Amino acid sequence: MPTMADGPFGFSAQEWRTLQRLKTPQGIQRMLDSFGYHDADTAWSPRRVLSEGRAHCCEGAVFAAAALRAIGKRPLVMDLEAERDDDHVIAVYRQGPSWGAIAKSHFTGLRDRAPIYRTLRELALSYFEDYFNLRGSRTLRGYSRPVDLSRFDHLEWMTSQKPVWFIAEYLVDVPHARLLTPTQRRRLYPVDRLAVDAGLHGYGPYERRRGSSG
Repeated sequence: MPTMADGPFGFSAQEWRTLQRLKTPQGIQRMLDSFGYHDADTAWSPRRVLSEGRAHCCEGAVFAAAALRAIGKRPLVMDLEAERDDDHVIAVYRQGPSWGAIAKSHFTGLRDRAPIYRTLRELALSYFEDYFNLRGSRTLRGYSRPVDLSRFDHLEWMTSQKPVWFIAEYLVDVPHARLLTPTQRRRLYPVDRLAVDAGLHGYGPYERRRGSSG
């Protein structure tokens, strides 16, 4: 794959055309689904993800944001905040008045969402039932406002060969809205074994031992 920066934002022309050919959020999700899951403590840029064909949840969301930009949408990501579990990062977009999402996850229920949600709170809540750890605890607690990654253009977030940890660090510090009241949290009960097994479809033995939802 060429590395000459003759396309927008430091991509090569061929890399940029690859992203543009995805055409829709659904096309971006299909490419993300084709990538292997990257089980590593890394922060690859979208260019590195495109080159390696692997991504974990945060890398996948950042890649999706770059691809959304290539098809003419804002590069937005949102953090889903968990308790006793990993946070989950999703790329979000609007079609008309409604919100949808693109995401990478080991858990089958934590991937994309069709653009049917009237508010970001509705979108975040759509992840609640499928957001659990390996003990079956429902762990989703809050969500951040959307972050437009163009704020990091000066750091070359889309094509940097260096880790882009500054994105993850920024998402941790963004204010999060609470999804549950204290009373609702006390009334939570674990999901059953059938739901856990369904959520873990395709999950390998090593990942099952790790016990996170990302």
